[in-house]
Amino acid sequence: MRAMVLDKPKRRLELRELPDPRPGSGQLLVSISACAVCRTDLHVLDGELSDPKLPLIPGHQIVGRVEELGEEANSKFHIGDRVGIPWLGWTDGECAYCRSHRENLCDRARFTGYTINGGYAEYTVADARYCFHLPDRYNDVEAAPLLCAGLIGYRSYRKTGDARRLGIYGFGNAAYLIAQIALYEKRDLFVFTRSGDIATQQAAKKLGAAWAGGSDELPPEKLDAAIIFASVGALVPMALRALAKGGIVVCGGIHMTDIPSFPYADLWEERVITSVANLTRRDGAEFFELAPRVPVQTKTETFALEQANTALDRFRAGELSGTAVLTMGE
Repeated sequence: MRAMVLDKPKRRLELRELPDPRPGSGQLLVSISACAVCRTDLHVLDGELSDPKLPLIPGHQIVGRVEELGEEANSKFHIGDRVGIPWLGWTDGECAYCRSHRENLCDRARFTGYTINGGYAEYTVADARYCFHLPDRYNDVEAAPLLCAGLIGYRSYRKTGDARRLGIYGFGNAAYLIAQIALYEKRDLFVFTRSGDIATQQAAKKLGAAWAGGSDELPPEKLDAAIIFASVGALVPMALRALAKGGIVVCGGIHMTDIPSFPYADLWEERVITSVANLTRRDGAEFFELAPRVPVQTKTETFALEQANTALDRFRAGELSGTAVLTMGE
């Protein structure tokens, strides 16, 4: 099979011909049709996430079809089924976190495109228990961004509870998807972008945001909750200052620059800061039931597999108009 391979962080991916993988016990062999590019992929490639499997095939927003079932593979899948493969690829099922329905915190967890090979390839294998059936409403390219931007965004959103006035800092892929759910559920949405990014602010207002402005501005009303999707630690104190009493700031990224110091008064009155780590299978089940009802729409740009470096470069430079999705062709 063809695959884009990372030999060492801070190097470009190389196109290689590799043996087709074989499914082990409980695994599916999946012929990949599409794999979306995620900011986490950049964090892995740029060395901001330590200890990836090397050499590594990145990618964890995978859509494909089951080619073969390993022994004892989950019976909910059959040959030819379309499946989605997300970031969370395996947990031990035995630790205190797994036994308390917090498998996303499992100390031994393995992650697709980070500690196990991912989807920048024509084939992959995946633990059947951690794969999803995907809603028929979406074609393969449309579905791919839902598998991380959608799932992690959804987990971040659910941590805001029933907040009526919701702020979103950074209006990239995850924010765009989750904003649609927030508006569907009749939240008042306040969007914060880079200072002076009028085009993105106008796009947020067109989508239905009650207000959009720069991240250095305060909203016209105090927020009940804020989600930070941008990987910028300096946004945390800014978001805190925008919160009403008892509000929550949810940090939705796997990596963030350092958070600067801030006065305790900004945290007082029972304001909360929390992070989101990974996802659970329950998140996926809930999200894929909800998404087609909204319906959540994705915006994508497609690239051939061998153009993965170009897609990553354009993502890093902020030159994409939608989620980059690699397609494998025939």
